[in-house]
Amino acid sequence: MRCILFACLLLFANVARAQDVPLVADLSNHLVAITTGFTGTDVLLFGATNGTGDIAVVVRGPAKEEVVRRKGRYGPIWANADSVTFRDVPSYYRVASSRPLTEFGAEGLLSRHQIGLDSLRLMNADESTPAEDVTEFRKALMRLKSEENLYDQGVGDVQLMSNRLFRTELHFPANVPTGTYMVEVYLFRDGQVTSAEIVPLTISKIGVGAEVYDFAHGPLALLYGVLSVLLAASAGWTAGAVFRRV
Repeated sequence: MRCILFACLLLFANVARAQDVPLVADLSNHLVAITTGFTGTDVLLFGATNGTGDIAVVVRGPAKEEVVRRKGRYGPIWANADSVTFRDVPSYYRVASSRPLTEFGAEGLLSRHQIGLDSLRLMNADESTPAEDVTEFRKALMRLKSEENLYDQGVGDVQLMSNRLFRTELHFPANVPTGTYMVEVYLFRDGQVTSAEIVPLTISKIGVGAEVYDFAHGPLALLYGVLSVLLAASAGWTAGAVFRRV
């Protein structure tokens, strides 16, 4: 498998040299199938350039709305107090680069392309929220996503070979959300983005797990809830009857 991928890298390098294409990139697999025993996986990103330069890779999962809550103490009870809702938050976000981003990209350029956690734009749904509160809740969201292994910023993760070929392993944990992902590859030269390419990646549930998920989240979700309650009640009644006889 590795020999085939390396042969593809050499082919890409020849294509880039022959046609003077600044950047070409692809994935070893365009579909990550989540089965019942899924524990996470790695996908190889590989490509070539027509000369020297730095590579930055950004992986974005499907965007969704995220609510971040802060707990407050009401007497002896801790409960949710203030909250901030962010729109268009990537469910998964990973950055890999050949060098630290600040060594080859200006802050304004990185912010324009949203490369790096500090450059990721998170829109606050309630514009009346004070700026200092938004900043605090943003840090909390980043911390929670990082703890779930859904946000990461790797330094030196992209390996450059022969000044033309590059590769990196993209890790997707067991709790990775499903949907269509965008893998963005940027080529930097002299502090500017000279070329970019986007490679789609699909992460989908398959098998029995997918059927149960569709049943639980589809039009028959209410029926699924009722059946779950009945099944749990039946299991409890059966266990109680067995222990009474013992």
